[in-house]
Amino acid sequence: MPVLILSGCGRDSHDVKAAAVGVPALDPFFDEGQGLGHDKQAPSLPVRGNLQQGDAPGLYGGTRQPTICDVEKLKKFLTDPANHRKAQAWAGVFKISTEHIPDFLDRLTPVLLRHDTLVKNHDYRSGTAVPYDSLLQAGIAVLVDQQGQPAVKCSCGNPLRPFKGDTGRIKVDFEHGNKEWPGYDEHEVTAVRPAARPLRQLALVDVADPERGFERPVGTTGAHDTVFSTGEQHAVPDVIGLSFGAASGRLSGAGLAVAYDSAEPPPDDARVLASDPVAGTPLTFGEYVTLRVAGGTSGDDSGGSSSSGSGSVGGQDSGSSSSSDQGSSSSDAGSPSSDAGSPSSDPGSPSSSSSSPSGVSSSGTASDSGTPSRAASPLASGPPPPSDPPSSAYQGASPAPPASPDPPPDSPSVAHSATGPSPSKTEPAAPSEPVPADGTGSGTT
Repeated sequence: MPVLILSGCGRDSHDVKAAAVGVPALDPFFDEGQGLGHDKQAPSLPVRGNLQQGDAPGLYGGTRQPTICDVEKLKKFLTDPANHRKAQAWAGVFKISTEHIPDFLDRLTPVLLRHDTLVKNHDYRSGTAVPYDSLLQAGIAVLVDQQGQPAVKCSCGNPLRPFKGDTGRIKVDFEHGNKEWPGYDEHEVTAVRPAARPLRQLALVDVADPERGFERPVGTTGAHDTVFSTGEQHAVPDVIGLSFGAASGRLSGAGLAVAYDSAEPPPDDARVLASDPVAGTPLTFGEYVTLRVAGGTSGDDSGGSSSSGSGSVGGQDSGSSSSSDQGSSSSDAGSPSSDAGSPSSDPGSPSSSSSSPSGVSSSGTASDSGTPSRAASPLASGPPPPSDPPSSAYQGASPAPPASPDPPPDSPSVAHSATGPSPSKTEPAAPSEPVPADGTGSGTT
């Protein structure tokens, strides 16, 4: 599987601590013996590119048993006055106050990792949250935020933030009981970038039965899941002439993955010139469609990137060394800020809507190259790009239902439509105590 790795002369690798399934953390926020979260043994699937987008179809897995993460137990622990110091350190990682912890947790969704995933982990030491780069093994249970980024490691309650280093230059340390797991490959790891807009639901793959998928509304634990077959075929929608951002949303809404072969994701306003496979080609859930683009605010008007089908990316945020904040204290823990709790407000966190997600074939396994099993179709060029459709018109395969805080259990299924219109932002009631700006939702256990 081709993976593009960007390297620089004289640059050191990022030290990353391995976190294996079932191995307790050294300095956890929460006692792991109390059953806060439960990891599952799951094979680490190969990835196509070192960056994935939070709304990528099939990026995460799950189980029909709503026991992988006890959100209510974590909420009770962090709101207990006896744990106030820990709560301050925990909240400070997300730039929220301790009063907003319950609302923040209600917007998170339990999932299982399907790939070995890079994150910025945090231990609790001497009253502070100590950050460090970590590689979480596939099968670990995490809570993800409304833009699809890992936010909490379920078993220990440790807060997680986006990995900011160079995904192509890491050195993973296997120590303290975290032995190198079967199938580990340093080139087959991924980091998650935020979805372009707050998600309404996540399209997950059942880790016990990859032929089955289910759409899980954000902020719920499985009671409102809608089951679908991952082997069901969907026609590639026509995206030629759309902006890259709009095309990505339309493909994701059809349950299809987006790929590109440039070193960096194309800008959202870059025009799509061609797709491979062409519009109308039947593909199964999670298979790739490679886009060729041109132009854009940061693109190349000479023709954009060609489409060789590798879809690989790497070296994002390479100028941000993970060692710069090692051991930093949480002196501002619990102090509110204007961007409280916003998943995309973390400095250095990418926010483009491009994606290079995980492919899932009709057999439920990732393909060797991430491309469809059928012969690749030639790129189809289209007429001169038209203007973008109005931003209020969602480009998914099916119209997204009206936004609601908590979809009812019998709400109709929308075919893999992970995103919806961005909710309008509102000012918090008290400026000194901002509410997390990561969308709306309500918790269901």
